[in-house]
Formats: sequence, C-alpha cells, structure tokens
Amino acid sequence: MKIIVGSDHAGYDLKKEMIPFLKELGNNVIDIGNSSSTELVYFPEIVKKVCLTFLKENADRAILFCGTGVGAVIAANKIPGIRAAVLHDWQSAHQAVEHDHVNVMCLGGKIVGTWLAEDLIKAFLNARGFTDDRTKHVLKLLSEMDAGKSID
Repeated sequence: MKIIVGSDHAGYDLKKEMIPFLKELGNNVIDIGNSSSTELVYFPEIVKKVCLTFLKENADRAILFCGTGVGAVIAANKIPGIRAAVLHDWQSAHQAVEHDHVNVMCLGGKIVGTWLAEDLIKAFLNARGFTDDRTKHVLKLLSEMDAGKSID
C-alpha cells in the first residue's frame, strides 16, 4: 500500500517510531514532514500537505500524528474527499474503514503508545470498506455533503 504520513511537533516521536513498522509491513511510506519534535509546526499546515498529497498521489491511506489526534481530524475533514477519524481503539480502527470508508487515520502521540499504535495501524490498513447497499448510500450522502449539497 502507498501510505502518506505526517505529523506536527507533538506527534513527531510516534510517527518516527511507526515509519519503520509501516515499512516492515511492506508499505511504500511517503513522509510529508515534520522532521523534529522541537520545531513548532501548526497542525492545520501539515494536515493540508498530507491530505492534498494523499489525494494527488492516489494513495491507499494516510496517517496523521499529532498530540491527541483531535486537531488533525478537524482539519483533515475540511478537505473534500478526505474521511478522517481519531482511532485510538481497535474496534474503531477497522470499523471506520469498513462502514465509513475512512481513508485518514489520526493518532495522538500523547495518548497512544507504540504497542497500541502498531495494533491500531494494522487494523486500519487491513480493513476493507463494505460495498453493501447501506454503505453505498452512506457514501453517497457523504459525497453530497462534501459538495455542499443538502441531504434533507
């Protein structure tokens, strides 16, 4: 899989630990930045770079690392075509992909440790989106919302 990753300063250490793990799983990893835990990086800037690269490169998934994951998910979901979620538990990590076709995982480096992050990433990457009628309808509604259309 082609995976785009990026972090702000608060998520840098976890990202640094996860890149070799992602590569060991056989993924092509493209690191958009940040390159330090001490250099201040505003999360909306790195989120925009990661998400736009994800869309441009037609990547399989993206992973954003910040302090809690909350700022990253807010910023990512402002970009049409991105479906991001904070995924700090195993059930959500696979179900978000299966039911909602989430394509961007947001992890909090101050919340999740290495061992759990590895399990969550595996669940996220191994999950496949359902293609049943219910899921197709949900995706249609989400696409309409991306386009600014009312779903009334």
